[in-house]
Amino acid sequence: MAILPCFSIFCSLIFFLSMKVSLAADTVIPASFIRDGEKLVSSSQRFELGFFSPGKSKSRYLGIWFRKVPDTVVWVANRDRPISDHNAVLTISNNGKLVLLNQTNGTIWSTNASSEVKNHVAQLRDDGNLVIRDNSSVNTTENYLWQSFDYPTDTLLQDMKMGWDLKNRRERYLSSWRSDDDPSPGKFTNRLDIHVLPKMCTFNGSVKYTCTGEWTGDGFVSALSNTNFLYKQFLVENQDEISYWYEPYNRPSIMTLKLSPSGFVTRQLWNEDSNEWDELFSIPDDYCGKYGYCGANTICGPDQKPMCQCLEGFRLKSQFNQTGPIKCERSHSSECIKGDQFIKLDNIKAPDFIEVSLNQSMNLQQCAAECLKNCTCKAYANSNVTEGSGCLMWFGELLDASRPIRNFTGQSVYLRQPASGPDKSKDSWLPLFSLASVAAATENFSMECKLGEGGFGPVYKGRLLNGEEVAVKRLSSQSGQGLEEFKNEMLLIAKLQHRNLVRILGCCIEQGEKILILEYMPNKSLDVFLFDPTKKRLLGWQARIGIIEGIAQGLLYLHHYSRFRIIHRDLKASNVLLDRDMNPKISDFGLARMFGGDELQGNTKRIVGT
Repeated sequence: MAILPCFSIFCSLIFFLSMKVSLAADTVIPASFIRDGEKLVSSSQRFELGFFSPGKSKSRYLGIWFRKVPDTVVWVANRDRPISDHNAVLTISNNGKLVLLNQTNGTIWSTNASSEVKNHVAQLRDDGNLVIRDNSSVNTTENYLWQSFDYPTDTLLQDMKMGWDLKNRRERYLSSWRSDDDPSPGKFTNRLDIHVLPKMCTFNGSVKYTCTGEWTGDGFVSALSNTNFLYKQFLVENQDEISYWYEPYNRPSIMTLKLSPSGFVTRQLWNEDSNEWDELFSIPDDYCGKYGYCGANTICGPDQKPMCQCLEGFRLKSQFNQTGPIKCERSHSSECIKGDQFIKLDNIKAPDFIEVSLNQSMNLQQCAAECLKNCTCKAYANSNVTEGSGCLMWFGELLDASRPIRNFTGQSVYLRQPASGPDKSKDSWLPLFSLASVAAATENFSMECKLGEGGFGPVYKGRLLNGEEVAVKRLSSQSGQGLEEFKNEMLLIAKLQHRNLVRILGCCIEQGEKILILEYMPNKSLDVFLFDPTKKRLLGWQARIGIIEGIAQGLLYLHHYSRFRIIHRDLKASNVLLDRDMNPKISDFGLARMFGGDELQGNTKRIVGT
């Protein structure tokens, strides 16, 4: 009987030691508690979980930090629910939730994981991830019921993913603290922006504060520096996720990507010798790193003077306010009919993807041709910087272009510029269209777009890339009317301006083609109405009189009021076109003859209609 007290003391000692071991382990099991002053420690001794007070605050929070750097907290549970005393405890509830309770067992914070299974445990892993799992299952990510890595924090740890879990419709992003003393959510978030192409953006509320360029395969443009030999970056895109993460090459090293309360994203490496953080980079800088700092159609460069300059092809609208955003406008007309070229801007951060189109199957040459066909396309570049493939085209305003600072890398962007000298035909000063743009407008001169055919050749309905409908008149190679008639009509119509004459928009003379681009007349020609038994009933006397008067006004202008006395010589119903309101417009000047002011007649060897 005398040994019973000794046995009791021994059992108590074993229980006490087992409790101490449990409290020093990396897991919380049901019916066990983590109290203020006690900690969980990951198996590698890398991370600790416990209660802390940030900065000068007296409030208590449950958080995770590096064991070697206890003042660097990387995750906080009760961010917006501070504890006012030291009496809170962490435990696993009966339904498998991880809960933070006050001294009256009221819930301060809890996870959303719950199940009828009673065998749940919470574990602090070696990568700093706090997880809840079924203790009887294999320790794999797929069996986690909840993990802290899925929820916003201000620090991205190595191997911690940031981006979009498409399978579970969840976004992982960084959320700044309100201040160094207050871990509640602040104004700034840092996210993987997957609009068009992935890039990293920091937002002040819903407004962009700073953005990197696109992914290069090794990192993001303007955030890829020569310190990359210290770590490897990854971006994965598949049907389940679009995610970014990084790994230091020296695995035992301590590295973070941290979003500060003031919106700065800093990559830092713990220096074991000096026991302090070494800053590898911090963005944005004071000026060019801030989103759209210089304004639209500009490029910002900390090493250029002035720092904000208009992109080539744009000019400064005002000479004032040079210390901040400037206003830049096109230095030449942006009409589709201009013949333009491109200049290459090397090593820049491309403009933001505000109004862009993306085609991953094109090469750079095809991209240039496609952009050139559309006057609203202002720039193009490879969409895949690493492989030099794909096509990205910019439309609208060009915002947030910059020259990367110091050792950051950029990419090449091709900017639209006006051709040297006026791009007009020699005789008529008519705008020139490329054959590619005309073919695109008419679906490669398809039969579905064909409106009709006359002695000149076929006429097609087309739609320019700016949406404008046009009539495309293509000179037939078999036509007896050749280049002389084409030049004549081109010259005459370009010099004539009257509401009852068809307006010419341009021409194309590439690869032996002779094509006129004319305004489109929805009601086609007068003969369609006059000689159709059904449609001629639509022409009442008032409409007929209006058409006759319009034709007469057009002829009067040609014969008397224009700068040149012009005889049409082929006026007939098929050459009188009708607009949407049935207003007549005279067309087909291929056989017209220009007379001097004192000429009353002329001779010709050609047989013409009347």
